[in-house]
Amino acid sequence: MPSKGYRTFALILLTVVYGFNFVDRQIVGILAPFIQADLDLTNTQLGLLIGLAFAMFYTIVAIPIAWLADRYSRVNIISIALATWSGFTALTGLAGNFMQIGLARMGVGIGEAGGSPPSHSIISDMYPKEERAGALGVYSMGIPFGIMAAYFVTAWIIGPSQGEATVVDWRKIFIFLGVTGVGLAVIVKLVLREPIRGAMEFGDQAEMVKPPFMESLRTLLKIPAWWAMCLGIAFGSFASYALSTFHTKYLIALDPSFDFQHLIILLGIINGTAYAGGAFFGARLADSWGKRDIRAYGWVPAIAISLCLPIGVGSFWVSSIETNLILSTLFLLFVGMYLGPSFAIAQTLAPINMRAMSTASIFPLK
Repeated sequence: MPSKGYRTFALILLTVVYGFNFVDRQIVGILAPFIQADLDLTNTQLGLLIGLAFAMFYTIVAIPIAWLADRYSRVNIISIALATWSGFTALTGLAGNFMQIGLARMGVGIGEAGGSPPSHSIISDMYPKEERAGALGVYSMGIPFGIMAAYFVTAWIIGPSQGEATVVDWRKIFIFLGVTGVGLAVIVKLVLREPIRGAMEFGDQAEMVKPPFMESLRTLLKIPAWWAMCLGIAFGSFASYALSTFHTKYLIALDPSFDFQHLIILLGIINGTAYAGGAFFGARLADSWGKRDIRAYGWVPAIAISLCLPIGVGSFWVSSIETNLILSTLFLLFVGMYLGPSFAIAQTLAPINMRAMSTASIFPLK
């Protein structure tokens, strides 16, 4: 069993990698108005760029990569995946038209498909099931911290607004993030160790059965609670991604005179506090409540997502950016609470030799 210090270090490193996953994923939405203007994209092309071009390959590639992660070195897969999506992020900054930037985002999707499934599997082999939601809740904080970093990097590179129109060198931002991510991939390869599979269940090395791909998938699909968890994640993620992807574009349209740098700094702070706080608190609450009633791992996400519905709808019926940001803060607080418990369910329900597959099967919905 790894020492407490090492597993904390490994969890933080994997969380940082997950943060880069979301920086490179969300930055297109943040910079959407400027990319659209520079490349002369239609709204349909912008929607395809942010959604389908990324999601199609992310969805298709995630499951076979996870199948490999259940059999081979998860550390190698994570480092290769990180280098891949970071390289394509840098190439995004060199695109000159819709086709080129679309191909680059497809490459980002392929790379990011290899990030979370092996990471979840590694974390589950370092933390017992009664601590797993808490650990995966910390890992889930990579989402808000990554989004916060994306906003802050944008604010730092563009500098203060000058005049009535803000001009953003969006290409420089993508290249900077891509090069930084490749450097992080090297660090992951050098310092992260491959844990023993099933260490929290068996305590020492055990010979793990490695079933064929279709048998692994059929095994997961036969678990009713796993299906219910997948549907819950799908509905929650559909709403949260729809709101976040076009949030910046919506706020600019709501009040074009609002200082853009100030706006994205505020959005970064909200994601780094409310969203991250929700992810941390939701996981801790589920672990604490779950000691008395195992159903807590379902109730916490269900209650939190239910509260998101009226808040999310209301945030787009207001007339000022300030009111929208207040409601968005509440929305992000509650939407973050389902992450840790849901990820823990996916790992605990799955057989030990199918944990990466379990995460990959829900992440196209996530």
